[in-house]
Amino acid sequence: MESNYPPSEKVQYGSGSEDGSTSERNWSPEEEGKAKRKLDLIIMPLLTLGFFCLQLDRGNIANAITDDFMEDIGVTQNQFNVGQQMLSLGIVLFEIPSNMILYRVGPGKWLTLQLFLFGTVSTFQAFQTNYGSFVATRFLLGITESGFIPGGLWTLSTWYTRRETAKRVMIFYFGNQFGQASAKLLAYGILHMRGVGGKPGWFWLFVLMGVFTILCGCVLGFCLPDSFKNPHSTFAPKWNIFSERELYILNKRVKLDDPAKGRKKKRIGSAAFKKAQLEDVDTPLDYNVQQRVSDSTISSTEYILISPSPQRGFDTYAPSLVEEFGFGSLSSNALASVGLFIQIPVSFTFSYISDHFNKRGETVITGLSMTILAYIFNRSFTEVNNRGARYFGVVWTQTFGTFSHPLNITWMSLTCTDSEERALAMAMVIMGANMAGIYGAQLYRSDDEPRYRRAFSVCIAVLTFGCVLAIIRKLDEIRLRRKNGGKLPAETLDENEREFHDELEPVAPSGAIPRPSLVEADKKPVMVAET
Repeated sequence: MESNYPPSEKVQYGSGSEDGSTSERNWSPEEEGKAKRKLDLIIMPLLTLGFFCLQLDRGNIANAITDDFMEDIGVTQNQFNVGQQMLSLGIVLFEIPSNMILYRVGPGKWLTLQLFLFGTVSTFQAFQTNYGSFVATRFLLGITESGFIPGGLWTLSTWYTRRETAKRVMIFYFGNQFGQASAKLLAYGILHMRGVGGKPGWFWLFVLMGVFTILCGCVLGFCLPDSFKNPHSTFAPKWNIFSERELYILNKRVKLDDPAKGRKKKRIGSAAFKKAQLEDVDTPLDYNVQQRVSDSTISSTEYILISPSPQRGFDTYAPSLVEEFGFGSLSSNALASVGLFIQIPVSFTFSYISDHFNKRGETVITGLSMTILAYIFNRSFTEVNNRGARYFGVVWTQTFGTFSHPLNITWMSLTCTDSEERALAMAMVIMGANMAGIYGAQLYRSDDEPRYRRAFSVCIAVLTFGCVLAIIRKLDEIRLRRKNGGKLPAETLDENEREFHDELEPVAPSGAIPRPSLVEADKKPVMVAET
């Protein structure tokens, strides 16, 4: 539409809008909806596909166990646990460096490269012959996978508004959940290839899933845009994935929602690291990923460093547990996928409640409580010989075991004040989860098999402690809201930062010059001469 304004003038937007922004949205809801749907159909499937591949390559080792993997390469159960620890150690050591590279070169290039790297390592796991090669490949897999999850989370936070983030993070984690479930079903079929080419079934499991990941890396390379400033894919740099108008709408609405997202720096500086340390904490229970996270998130100590550890070991041995119930060795992989498939709609329901009703802490606490109940079931059922009851415990644990983790991550990401803090925060959260995985890998030991009574008892204690801390953190949030007139300090900060929006205003595409907003006082456009 043609503009009636002189070329020497620009529009300055008045204040007073209901959402607190300094500019009206100069596009129709239909335009925004169309642009957002296109974004959803490009960004979400690609990132979810990448997470799906990561989980296939990380988790197929659990399925290989049921095909005599440990016996074939000559490792004991406790040595196998060390290999799982090396995977987590590789992720912890290289998580932040990986995200610093992503921040510098862009997610399109780095996430694509990562799929090629960990797909290659996963493929070569098929050629393990002894304990040394097993430990080495698990460590390399951890290194190459490090940074992919927080990189995907950071990418989502740059393309979507804060209210849209929780649902997209949960959809992103559907890739993880669907990958876990599908890996077990796929393993049921692939492991029947034992003997083909004189190779064991687990050989073909690693090869086929690793090659699939490499092929998916090609898909990301051709289709995943880098950023608003470089909205092109790595392998097709001249292909315009979004139109100029769509980019304008998508970019501006994100900056209207959070002006700090427009102040991306070229590299992560020392200030971001300072904010990622133990600064400005409210209580001694808090370990925060940046200064203001303590005002509105569950701390890393109470969830990240405690709660994921029981589930890490349980996921590894779930097919073996089902096999011990008396089911067939290969059928146990398929049966161990049931709870993971049920988890997907349950996760979506909790995500909707968290996002729509802003019940961040409540949903995480409820999820933790259901997980505690799951391990109580598991421990109780070790005293009975009813395999149906014991299998129910496995299904319940898989249904509620991990979905509160992405809810907690979303809550944390909404409080970050700029892109560099967000990149570091995501990396530190995933680092914390993998630090929990280092000790969690040793919960299920050979002297406690096959019923793992000690392991289940430890899991109950660890999760209970985490849930108590989460409740304390929620009570502290209630105190802060009462102290600040119903709002958290971080929420007050977000409103104040909107006054800087004019500096961040994206230029409207040609032919789509925005209309002036009406200042509340006199309902007249405010015009300012351009310098």
